[in-house]
Amino acid sequence: MSYRVAVIGTGTEPDNPGRDGYAMAYHHAAGYEKVDECDLVACADIVRENAEAFADEFEIDDGNVFEDYNEMLETVEPEIVSLCVPPAIHDTIAIDCIRSGVVDAIHCEKPMADSYGGARMMTQEASRHDVQLTFNHQRRFSDAVRTAKELLDDGEIGDLERIEFSAPVGIFDYGSHSFDLCNYFNDEVSGSWALGQIDYSEENILFGSHNENQAVVLWEYENGVNGLGTSDSLGENSPTGAVECHNRLIGTDGTIEVGPAGEEDLPALRIRRAGDEEWEAVETEDGLHSWEFVDRAIAENVRCLEAGEEPELGAENALNATELIFATWESARQRGRVDLPLDIDDNPLESMIESGALAPEPMEPEAEDE
Repeated sequence: MSYRVAVIGTGTEPDNPGRDGYAMAYHHAAGYEKVDECDLVACADIVRENAEAFADEFEIDDGNVFEDYNEMLETVEPEIVSLCVPPAIHDTIAIDCIRSGVVDAIHCEKPMADSYGGARMMTQEASRHDVQLTFNHQRRFSDAVRTAKELLDDGEIGDLERIEFSAPVGIFDYGSHSFDLCNYFNDEVSGSWALGQIDYSEENILFGSHNENQAVVLWEYENGVNGLGTSDSLGENSPTGAVECHNRLIGTDGTIEVGPAGEEDLPALRIRRAGDEEWEAVETEDGLHSWEFVDRAIAENVRCLEAGEEPELGAENALNATELIFATWESARQRGRVDLPLDIDDNPLESMIESGALAPEPMEPEAEDE
């Protein structure tokens, strides 16, 4: 089967051509180009010049370049849509695509949405209309991550007791990956409670959404496994030093570290079993940072769509990670532990800013992400 693919939100073309410099839409498009079943046929962006530059790059017909995505949906009727717009409008556009009646699958950039209610609504509507909705938590497709999971499942460190992470930037933007990986390692078990605290003294706005400067969160899963996460965007006096790796898996009989911090020559994956004096490096094909993971994610999504299987990047799994993000901020708002499932619709961080409970110093104009 062949799928017509469209991209909404092309972003800007960089001054220095080359895939690593492009906006995420370019990475999505390059991924679809590698899938035989996909044909990239249309794009939409509110800035027509951006859409035209994208169309030139990927040889899209001039007649299939749009400023209005609804017009694009009606005219082209794509089966697959990639959504690469800011998080604040993820839910609105995704729901429009879902309800259009022409789209079979949507692959959306993370984080899910800038409110928990919006994230829940996207998930609900995709299920209701039988549309495959996935989110680009592509780091799951790192060989270092996959190998760590294999070691864990093979019992190399005994039974899993605790998962830890450190996230640069904030738990909303990068932390979306961090929580998602924790859930992946713990077999997608739902959270039971969360206890978090944050500092937000300097504005940290990424893609139009607020991210705290620093955070510490403890949580527990329904199976009794515990979590510890930290974030930092200030670069000093950071709580992330308590973890010092991308993810740490602590079991009854040892520890696995994915992306350990420190010396540059440290491996992407290492293990220390109970009784070992030294870490053992584990050879992997790649580390944690490669645009090839987007290609792998898109290929797997298309395979699942064709086979009628539930993709692991599906909305339900993404919502589990998103719940822990907003639960951290809700715990900070309530100044206490939050029991799950989370029963809020708003964005606690933004609500605290609007109420005056948080008053971050404004960013310099040129520093704000556009």
